[in-house]
Amino acid sequence: MDHLLPAAPWLMALAATVSAAACVGAWRVVPWQGRQSALIMAAAMVALAVSGGDPRAGLLLGTALLVSAMLGTVGVRGTPAAAMCCHRALVSLVMALCAFEGVAAASTDPAPAHAHGAGLAGVLPALVIVGTVGVILWTVVAEWLLPPVHRGRTARLLTIESWAMAAGVAVMCLGF
Repeated sequence: MDHLLPAAPWLMALAATVSAAACVGAWRVVPWQGRQSALIMAAAMVALAVSGGDPRAGLLLGTALLVSAMLGTVGVRGTPAAAMCCHRALVSLVMALCAFEGVAAASTDPAPAHAHGAGLAGVLPALVIVGTVGVILWTVVAEWLLPPVHRGRTARLLTIESWAMAAGVAVMCLGF
């Protein structure tokens, strides 16, 4: 995570916290799978900001985000919340890839000839960029091109959550 600007971890944490607060605010329309994804993302981003980019923390947080992404879609197939739960799971997956990429980058030392992280160091950044673009495109399409599923306060909260997630993943994965 040392490739990020000094304020980036705190911006990621802020975006994830805003997203989680909006998700919790829309409580009734967000199933437990979606709430756990939003809360795990927020906790992981705060922990990452506090850890200062420690590779061991990145590995642990990446694993937690990966498990959260898998749980985020359990049992939501066919429900009105399925698309947003899949969106949250995609964001968790991209953030997990970002965390793993930070671990791979930290383990790649040009001095030893037997560096084991070098193979992943080339693939993970490409996956992170593709995932980040996918999250942002999903957010734009869902907000601007598809008819809204919810109205009023709930729609505003879910819009805030969606854009905060997209901003957080962009900050984390692109280093702004």
